[in-house]
Amino acid sequence: MAKWTPTHEAPEPLEGPVVATITGGTILWFVLFLVQLPFYGWFDDHGHTWWIWTCLAGAGLGLIGIWYVRGRDAAIKRAAAGARPADASGATDESQGRP
Repeated sequence: MAKWTPTHEAPEPLEGPVVATITGGTILWFVLFLVQLPFYGWFDDHGHTWWIWTCLAGAGLGLIGIWYVRGRDAAIKRAAAGARPADASGATDESQGRP
């Protein structure tokens, strides 16, 4: 039996508001942590304290994620700016007589 392989190219990855998405998720994890914190005794009595610490871990990892995606976004913008010509008309400094 032959292995099936796709005959078309993979589509380009979708780019969206990545920084806003990660920031929103981080805020949501932190809010969930704060909402559950007053009920720590109940969670402790029922053996569910890991729920609280999972929310805190999600918020902490989200902060790392925000740092990462902001750096990634800045690198993509720098690469795009470097690929564009210096002047919109396509003229360079040498063709304009500037050193």
